[in-house]
Amino acid sequence: MLLTLTTTHRPATDLGFVLRKNPARAQSFNLNFGKAHVFYPEATEERCTMALLVEVDPVGLVRTRRGPSGEGGLLDQYVNDRPYAASSFLSVALADVFGTALTGQCLEKPKLGELAIPLRVELPALPCRGGDEFLRKLFEPLGYRVEAVRLPLDEASPEWGDSSYHRVVLEATLPVHQLLSHLYVLIPVLDNDKHYWVGDDEVSKLLRRGEGWLTAHPEREAIARRYLKHQRGLVSDALRQLIVDGEPDPDEAAEVQAAEEANVERGLSLNEQRLGTVLAALKGVGATSVLDLGCGEGRLLRQLYKDRQFKRIVGIDVSHRVLEMAADRLHYDRFSDAQKERLKILQGSLMYRDARLEGFDAAAVVEVIEHLDPPRLAAFERSVFEFARPGTVVVTTPNREYNVRWETLPAGRFRHRDHRFEWSRDEFQAWSRRVSERFGYTVRFLPVGPEDAEVGAPTQMGIFERRVA
Repeated sequence: MLLTLTTTHRPATDLGFVLRKNPARAQSFNLNFGKAHVFYPEATEERCTMALLVEVDPVGLVRTRRGPSGEGGLLDQYVNDRPYAASSFLSVALADVFGTALTGQCLEKPKLGELAIPLRVELPALPCRGGDEFLRKLFEPLGYRVEAVRLPLDEASPEWGDSSYHRVVLEATLPVHQLLSHLYVLIPVLDNDKHYWVGDDEVSKLLRRGEGWLTAHPEREAIARRYLKHQRGLVSDALRQLIVDGEPDPDEAAEVQAAEEANVERGLSLNEQRLGTVLAALKGVGATSVLDLGCGEGRLLRQLYKDRQFKRIVGIDVSHRVLEMAADRLHYDRFSDAQKERLKILQGSLMYRDARLEGFDAAAVVEVIEHLDPPRLAAFERSVFEFARPGTVVVTTPNREYNVRWETLPAGRFRHRDHRFEWSRDEFQAWSRRVSERFGYTVRFLPVGPEDAEVGAPTQMGIFERRVA
């Protein structure tokens, strides 16, 4: 089985430092089921590729009784896909060969261990039990661009149909140790099998390798079930520990959020100004169908519904509780069928593709992005700008520089405790321009609220407009 990892980070040969494997020489490692070989087909300043080739000895596994139990008759143990298809054997090889890299340590260049760099992984034969849709559900929320081509059972006999194996390419910008952790967990999840006995220690492995990303993953229950081979006791234990004490419930977090931010911004009536500016921007581009992404309690939805220019309105939020509050605010239970056709309220996440969000003139993303963990911004970007792809996207977010003007806000503190970041004007504009360039938009910026000559306005707005082909 083969895995290649490529980067165009400059200098690209830094990949050798991160993996602690010298690009100038090939290395081999003994595993308890065969051998692993690490070599670099290319290693230049501009581009570097590491290849991991794992040789599995299926006959040796049977003879030493290290093969999985219950996999069929004797012939099945000698004739199988282990030598070429990515599986838990590859996960074990990743951990054995790149154990230090998995921890994020880079002794020679310490900053490299946590540096997000462009990475491309290729897996020529990856079993996807559940198809490429499940593959995308696993990797896209983590910020990956996914390419998957289903392989035929036999190229010479197309009438036999397709196999469950895919040639897969994954691309993302993130630290190498995060990518290795994702692969370590998700390869056997896709295979829905493991070559070794799964016991209590597998729960701790899952939690350790899933630290920082698994708790918030929309498919965490499916991941836990498959990784632990559907053993109910182990799965329940893992899920209990994933939902740690103090983890913010989306309903409870959303309920507190509005009150805290309103308390900080009360003196400026900033929320009313913000909604008015967003509404004016949407009207200005001539939109008639609008998404309110992260609609919360429905304040913008109510403004949109009052304006007859907007013929089709959809609000979406991850929190069921705030959607109920939005419905109450709008008196949604009194709506006729025609009114409900004009305005819909949906529950969903902005972290992965949702066909319900496609085909709209415009989308509003009001005070949402700062609640996302930075590593998950990439998934949000693709969900909105690549897949939903409205003609116009209006994004607002706090201007961190303005915080010094609030006496009630201690130095260094965010406006709300659930904010994962707050950007300066330069940071927001740099992110916006990068997103525009990547997904084929232009962007312009407007201040929202009273503008201070030194620190700008309290809220910053970006209006993204899709380029005409």
